[in-house]
Amino acid sequence: MSAPAPSQPVLVDAAPVDRQGEVLTDAALAFLAELHRRFTPRRDELLAARAERRADIARTSALDFRPETAHIREGDWQVAPAPAALNDRRVEITGPTDRKMTINALNSGARIWLADFEDASAPTWENVIGGQLNLTDAYERRLDFTDERGRAYALRPAEELATAVIRPRGWHLDERHLQVDGSPVPGALVDFGLYFFRNAQRLLDQGKGPYFYLPKTESYLEARLWNDVFSYAQEYCGIPHGTIRATVLIETITAAYEMEEILYELRDHASGLNAGRWDYLFSIIKNFRDGGAKFVLPDRNAITMTAPFMRAYTELLVRTCHKRGAHAIGGMAAFIPNRRDPEANEVAMTKVRADKDREAADGFDGSWVAHPDLVPVAQASFDAVLGDRPNQKERLREDVRVGAADLIAVDTLEAKPTHAGLRNAVQVGTRYIEAWLRGMGAVAIFGLMEDAATAEISRSQIWQWVNAGVVLDTGETVTPDLVRELAAEDLAALRTELGEDAYASGRWQQAHDLLLQVSLDDRYVDFLTLPAYSLLP
Repeated sequence: MSAPAPSQPVLVDAAPVDRQGEVLTDAALAFLAELHRRFTPRRDELLAARAERRADIARTSALDFRPETAHIREGDWQVAPAPAALNDRRVEITGPTDRKMTINALNSGARIWLADFEDASAPTWENVIGGQLNLTDAYERRLDFTDERGRAYALRPAEELATAVIRPRGWHLDERHLQVDGSPVPGALVDFGLYFFRNAQRLLDQGKGPYFYLPKTESYLEARLWNDVFSYAQEYCGIPHGTIRATVLIETITAAYEMEEILYELRDHASGLNAGRWDYLFSIIKNFRDGGAKFVLPDRNAITMTAPFMRAYTELLVRTCHKRGAHAIGGMAAFIPNRRDPEANEVAMTKVRADKDREAADGFDGSWVAHPDLVPVAQASFDAVLGDRPNQKERLREDVRVGAADLIAVDTLEAKPTHAGLRNAVQVGTRYIEAWLRGMGAVAIFGLMEDAATAEISRSQIWQWVNAGVVLDTGETVTPDLVRELAAEDLAALRTELGEDAYASGRWQQAHDLLLQVSLDDRYVDFLTLPAYSLLP
């Protein structure tokens, strides 16, 4: 790929990491500079529009389908046909782009690997650059890994490998280590731009293409921005228009009201929508956090996908996708198998099977798992429904009728906040943030593989329960003092459990302090990763 020299050098403000020069070539930096200059101003406008919409929700405690886009919802149009590599997506595994995970995910037997630069990856400079190297090394068949125990990992034959779909960071996060004209480049453009520039032609030569998952989208105008980025990038690099394919995570409550519009904006590049459960709940809390008791969510683990408002969301997603010829991808099975406890393992596996059976029966074309051992479990559920068919997009789900109020009917839940749920939110939030501050974005906590969405729900629920004066099952009212008491107890227990040396080598006090900051401050921070980013190494 040829490209003009940058009119002004991109400032790389970071201590160099191994093989950095292979990624940050002059040509690649010139491409990033062009993306930044052309698209960051619109990104900034759209972030401001998010704040305005949130202010409207605070005033009205309501959302509705947009009247000005009714012609799109009523129109006769389809997204572009799926490329062969994305036609069968019955099982997708997710995870960060470190060397071991890259090998294990590609080898997992899943059809798709969501290669994550976002919620499952703490954006240290080493992770940002290393992830790009690992992906290219995998495509060039020169990726291997040996762990501290001497166990070696290597890639299987190419025809057995999963297809990688890259999830860049959301629009709200900047990459502080790269600046153009004195301002940081959005992390989304860095992750997308470097990957596309380095690999688009290589992937085409291998019979696949540059495929992406788009996170944290809040409106169809944000999807339009991505579409314009894709069109420009393909033209700049001499790649045919429509080569890129993008799956959008419907993981914000506002996006749930604009699914058809989002697919329409991306129709030349769209391949599907995904039901991102944890961030979706986080978004409901964030947007309706001051809406009173009607919008108070119970314990995270008490909210299943069969809850009426969650079922409305997933059924609308399947109907929307199939109406427009797109894939509908289901949610995460985050359970981590425990071979040392067969009884507990089987209980959890039974829940996973039931969840995947439900998704397949509802019309989803595939679903997510977080661990390779769950690939055959999810595959069995979808094989039973799909058979030899690659998907079930012919199921139009015209029986589904979802009104605007159905998507936010949180008060239909019978479960209520509990003391155990509050303690769990403190424990999980602290443990995840501590690992994130050490550069780990995917963390095993209490038998589940957690990512940044976990910590966002934890701290958001604490904030909501404090500000709503929630009374727990124990009769206690959730106050800042109660939260501080539980956090102090947990920190003391961790110190005892880990021992002084292990405790001291971690970042537990910082994690504790940050959790309380984002949970108890009067001003709600939109994303905890924003204040956390400045604390990364």
